[in-house]
Amino acid sequence: MPIISSSYSPSYLFRNGHISTIYPNLFRKVSGVIQQRERIELKDRDFIDLDWSYSTVQASKLCILIHGLEGNGQRQYITGLAKYLNQNNWDTVAINLRNCSGEPNRKYRSYYAGVSEDLDFIINYISSSYAYSSLSICGFSLGGNVLLKYLGEGREIPSQVCSGVAISTPCNLYDSLLQLNKPENVLYRIRFLRHLKKKLLEKQILFPDKIRISDIKKCKNLIDIDNLYTSVAHGYTNALDYYQKCSSKQFLPSIKIPSLIINAKNDTFLGADCYPYTEASQNKNVFLETPDFGGHVGYYLPNHVFYNEIRTFEFIEEHL
Repeated sequence: MPIISSSYSPSYLFRNGHISTIYPNLFRKVSGVIQQRERIELKDRDFIDLDWSYSTVQASKLCILIHGLEGNGQRQYITGLAKYLNQNNWDTVAINLRNCSGEPNRKYRSYYAGVSEDLDFIINYISSSYAYSSLSICGFSLGGNVLLKYLGEGREIPSQVCSGVAISTPCNLYDSLLQLNKPENVLYRIRFLRHLKKKLLEKQILFPDKIRISDIKKCKNLIDIDNLYTSVAHGYTNALDYYQKCSSKQFLPSIKIPSLIINAKNDTFLGADCYPYTEASQNKNVFLETPDFGGHVGYYLPNHVFYNEIRTFEFIEEHL
């Protein structure tokens, strides 16, 4: 499918990628979204919490939302999209990936950028338990990678699933890691590392025979976390093996459901290989939009609805 030209043209201030990235996280407040939590039990006796929000009408359409690294169902980019879709006759459900709902999970494993098996379980559960005629899925950052991997792995996908949208997605995980390691991204890197180490210390209390406090404290970079924990806990040889096998770019040629990727050109989290121009041009089901601006999950507009929220609604409505 030809690359989609983008109409996103923010004010001068929000043409800076860092401002676009940081501003909504610090200053955006989304009101009026009422979430109802449902806990579902997984096959391995762990759990995942789902946060539902509803349209004021009896909706037949549901959008499933997947957060990014160290996110949850209450992040402003999740509730902002939920509010806009609810106002436009879509119900939404935000997935809190394992260990992200405010309560430690039961297992040593957690969430990671390739956890499509959990997404598969959730979608099958929703499609068989609820009477929605149309399901769409929207993933942000790490969640976008999970979504695209899920869609392109060749599994049987419920017939109700009609579209997917991936926002600010690191389609090549190692390339994204290299970007995050650059000096201009030091503040993001420190923040992610601090949160991940805190969660690992919580895991260590529950599983003292599997991980040592001293090893957690030695982690200085994100790849150290992935070598020590992420790869080991989820069946990969090391961090590089994890990045290679879980990067969604390799799965794009096999996607059979209309899927939109929106990756801003000034997203400092994404390297050149995170923009799958070739894959989009060769698969009629993969639509790629690369605005000049937007940062990482930015896309600010002054009317309280962000550009990516408008585009998500337009795309999923178009592909019912």
